[in-house]
Amino acid sequence: MGRLFGTNGVRGVANRELTVELVTRLAASIGAYFGGSVAVGRDGRITSPMFRDAAVCGLLSVGCSVHDTGMLPTPALQHAVRRNGLNAGVMITASHNPPEFNGMKVIAADGVEASRGQEAEIEEIFFGDGPELSPWDGIGTVHQLEALEAYQEAVISHVDIGRVRDARLKVAVDPGNGVAALSAPGIARALAGEVYTVNVDVDGSFPNRVSEPRPDNLGTLQALVRASGADLGVAYDGDGDRSIFVDERGEVHWGDRSFALLAREFILKNPGGRVASPVNSSRALEEVVSGAGGSVVWTRVGSVVVSRRMVEEGIPFGGEENGGIMYGPHLQVRDGSMALALIMEVMAETGKPLSQLFGELPQYSQLKDRISCPEELKEAVLEALRGRVDAPRVETIDGVKLIYDDESWVLFRPSGTEPIFRIYAEAGSPERVEALVEEHKSLIESVVESLK
Repeated sequence: MGRLFGTNGVRGVANRELTVELVTRLAASIGAYFGGSVAVGRDGRITSPMFRDAAVCGLLSVGCSVHDTGMLPTPALQHAVRRNGLNAGVMITASHNPPEFNGMKVIAADGVEASRGQEAEIEEIFFGDGPELSPWDGIGTVHQLEALEAYQEAVISHVDIGRVRDARLKVAVDPGNGVAALSAPGIARALAGEVYTVNVDVDGSFPNRVSEPRPDNLGTLQALVRASGADLGVAYDGDGDRSIFVDERGEVHWGDRSFALLAREFILKNPGGRVASPVNSSRALEEVVSGAGGSVVWTRVGSVVVSRRMVEEGIPFGGEENGGIMYGPHLQVRDGSMALALIMEVMAETGKPLSQLFGELPQYSQLKDRISCPEELKEAVLEALRGRVDAPRVETIDGVKLIYDDESWVLFRPSGTEPIFRIYAEAGSPERVEALVEEHKSLIESVVESLK
């Protein structure tokens, strides 16, 4: 990772790692790199207005024309950048991180997050002599840009609106007090028969659940689905680019399941197509994609990497195990509301309940965990682990992935957004996957302690 940019943008605890001074200088560096017109948006975090103002000041200082989109989901800002022919975009958000965090995502002119190479060049400006400031009479100007309505219309346009509406689906929506509340319920209402909502007040303290939707924190949505008789429920992260689904029985499904389902349906309609995915996705993805006549292109972890691979190689569909679906015909970026529209379309086309659709996919036991690790020790820990593990197949596309003869696997890699190591494991039984996680969790913890 770069000196500022992690797996997905720049993040840190507000007024500690991420300060007004840093954001102002970084925004000025972004403006100096891209030039011209730059859109600025923000999520609903308590510190986002402060950092939005800092970013605007930085951009103005280097002569950029700033288009302020206000509060909106990240994919809505990305759509606005491309639709309006702007040079770049800056999104103030820390996505799924706890409320004390904030950050910045940089969007290139094509609406896709800036590439790793572009991030490196921006860092060179930031850490070098700094951006060249404009003279007093050459500073930029601020314009207001309405982006939500056009974004919602674009998402809906990619599905068979009439067919989905005719299905009269009942949908329960949980934005988790994040900015998906500004668009997801509206998109659902445009397509569904009935819509029920919970946690739709945008609140940067995330009072009702953490901003990352996980099976262990979606009890309210599950209860809403059961009580309302909804056909499906959907939960979003803090900036609305990821979503995970609840079936009509109230069961939560990991993002791997929705990704595999939508990838299969896409390849069935587009035989021979390719799907881009990071190495931590389920083997179920490869099974269903190959079974439908397509292939998977594996990448490092990080939506930036997957999105850019899609752009560079013309790959039309991509995604991540965390519920980030990238639908190329719309935009090669994670979009939680696009995923909702696509899931509803599959349900309408097949006439099957969501539980049945997920039940048709290969079944594997999965487990995810995390281990605290100081930022400064991550590389040393990873290097030490490489020398202490072995398996019939070892892949190092990102972190270390051990694949065993029974096709079970475990992957551990340092997070690019938090001071932790992430562990992902998958196997044919809960006992096997639990054993894999416990064994390697203990190993990583011992290595971290030995290097402190």
